Amino acid sequence: MLLHSLSPLHSSNVYSPSLFPFPPSPSLSSSSSSSLSLETSSNRICSLRLYSNAHLRITYKSNGLKLNCSLKEPLKVMISGAPASGKGTQCELIVNKFGLVHISTGDLLRAEVSSGTEIGNKAKEFMNAGRLVPDEVVTAMVTARLSRDDAKEKGWLLDGYPRSFNQAQSLQKLKIIPDVYIVLDVPDETLIDRCVGRRLDPVTGKIYHIKSFPPENQEIKARLITRPDDTEEKVKSRLEIYKKNADSISAAYSNIMKKIDGNHSKDVVFEVIDSILSQVQKDKEMKIKLGKSWSSSNPSSVEDNWRGIPTKLNNVPHSREIRKYFYEDVLQATKRAINDGRTRLKVEINIPELNPEMDVYRIGTLTELVRTIALSFADDGKHVKVCVQGSMGEGALAGMPLQLAGTRKILEFMDWGEYEAMGTFINIGSIGGKEVEEQDDLFILVAPQNAVGNCIIDDLRAMTDAAGNRPVILINPRLKDLPASSGIMQTMGRDKRLEYASSFENCYFFRLLYYAGTQYPIMGALRFSYPYRYELYKRVEDPYGKEKYVILSTFPEKPSIDEVNDAFEGKPRNESKKAVGFWGFLSGIF
Repeated sequence: MLLHSLSPLHSSNVYSPSLFPFPPSPSLSSSSSSSLSLETSSNRICSLRLYSNAHLRITYKSNGLKLNCSLKEPLKVMISGAPASGKGTQCELIVNKFGLVHISTGDLLRAEVSSGTEIGNKAKEFMNAGRLVPDEVVTAMVTARLSRDDAKEKGWLLDGYPRSFNQAQSLQKLKIIPDVYIVLDVPDETLIDRCVGRRLDPVTGKIYHIKSFPPENQEIKARLITRPDDTEEKVKSRLEIYKKNADSISAAYSNIMKKIDGNHSKDVVFEVIDSILSQVQKDKEMKIKLGKSWSSSNPSSVEDNWRGIPTKLNNVPHSREIRKYFYEDVLQATKRAINDGRTRLKVEINIPELNPEMDVYRIGTLTELVRTIALSFADDGKHVKVCVQGSMGEGALAGMPLQLAGTRKILEFMDWGEYEAMGTFINIGSIGGKEVEEQDDLFILVAPQNAVGNCIIDDLRAMTDAAGNRPVILINPRLKDLPASSGIMQTMGRDKRLEYASSFENCYFFRLLYYAGTQYPIMGALRFSYPYRYELYKRVEDPYGKEKYVILSTFPEKPSIDEVNDAFEGKPRNESKKAVGFWGFLSGIF
């Protein structure tokens, strides 16, 4: 439970008594320019909450502690939205409120061309030929603008760029990483209506709408014109192009993306954006007060969670870096889901070391993942109950699923840090209603699974009933019925068991895809991280023995076998087919 893993949103006033005998002393990162004055009184308010098992939760409130922090590290924001989503209006409001430098590639292109710069002349050649300006030219132009003093000092708002996955990758390689990626989400029918109903005043350049923003008088109305791009056919075409690119870009910025319902008035939408940006700014200030630079602890910065699927997953045992990548990936998705009020969650991660069907399965990797999640929530002041199912059956027939054998002992003897997390903020238990105690804030259930002829679901249901609205997280559950020879499990209450099992929603899903059911070679991967879309990746071999994962497609829901096969074959989504022949290799993975 190291200090750097504390979430400033949840732990600014909640501390473990052994971790923080005194309030943390603010210190400044060398990478930021800040001035800090500190006044303290001799008194601190300490509220104690005593639970039935005599554990204490201690909440400190500074009485008379005053902080004056002048922060010089500015906001860095990207915003995206379909045509007529209201992005231009929101950019104007953001700039007025936060003083950011507004950067639009369209404005940059026109400025560079008119100034006759080297980049502008290159761009002009392509524009005069009726061709798109290459990514490298536009990226160079954006990079040059971001390097100016005003953008460094005031912060920046990058409007509508990047427009493709390759552009996003180029910016990441140049270490241009935003603090937040805002997406305005508006239904297609609303966007089409906004565009088709728009009218331009050629005299003033003002934009009207025949329904929502009509002209002031008949004289103006008589001279209004429809822009060539505002026909229904062209609007639909532009929307398709936007969606195709937006899906892949969202995958690149999934950890920092904030999707906002843009189907409201401009003031309502901006109220949400204002709240998000203000919170991001507060988070950055808190990072500095805790003595860390924002970039070193932001999951979007290029340490960088690698911005995609790590390679060499067929090499086992996995490297420490690969395991850490997946632990962090799972943790962030789980936290987002819980912060959104989700309470019945499951994590399904199927890398080789966590796949019980493979001979490289490692119980230590599973317990390490559980420890990472538990310690992070404990750092936030939560009491976490980590549960492993007990033996099933009685007497000489008692036993448990093979992959869980010894798991509880391993958890009890693991290193839980130097700050007495185990026994205070983290406790080990079994799956069942009797294990739920008043002080427990959330429950992590380690690989709950049915054994042949025995069902864990009854104990699991009793536990979730007792937990009420407190989060219950299943890590790699296996809740399919495994009937005994008598068939009892198969016939008695099966529908209700399956209905209960499906009531848990995925907050994280990762599965490697292989040829023909074998474990080599890897064809690609399917990943889901709450609350974003399912991402389908294809593994591509580069020269000299290297590899990479390239995103093929995204899906709003878990894709079917046919949809995955079609994406690998490059077929349109609306073309139905049966998974047969060479591409039937995926038929057994779901």
